[in-house]
Amino acid sequence: MNAWTAAALVLLAATVPPYLWVVARGTTVRRLAGISLLSTTVGTVFLVLPQAYQRPAYQDLALVLAVLAPAGTLVFTRFVAGSRHETRPTHDSRTGT
Repeated sequence: MNAWTAAALVLLAATVPPYLWVVARGTTVRRLAGISLLSTTVGTVFLVLPQAYQRPAYQDLALVLAVLAPAGTLVFTRFVAGSRHETRPTHDSRTGT
């Protein structure tokens, strides 16, 4: 185990459990923040591990995650916001109500 592997392990052990707790038990806004921070942490780990294993090609995975994580956050937000709001009845001009 080298320093890069230890750094990735410490980063995962120290940050992922609190983020998962917030994502599972927090309010909607806190869940959104937790999932965003979790994707940032995982992206950082995916940048550190290729250094540990001396495989620079594996950094592509971190770049793909960096592109897809904000889109995943937007999808999460859309589904949560869509399930919270009820549709209001519109005004019907034919009946006057």
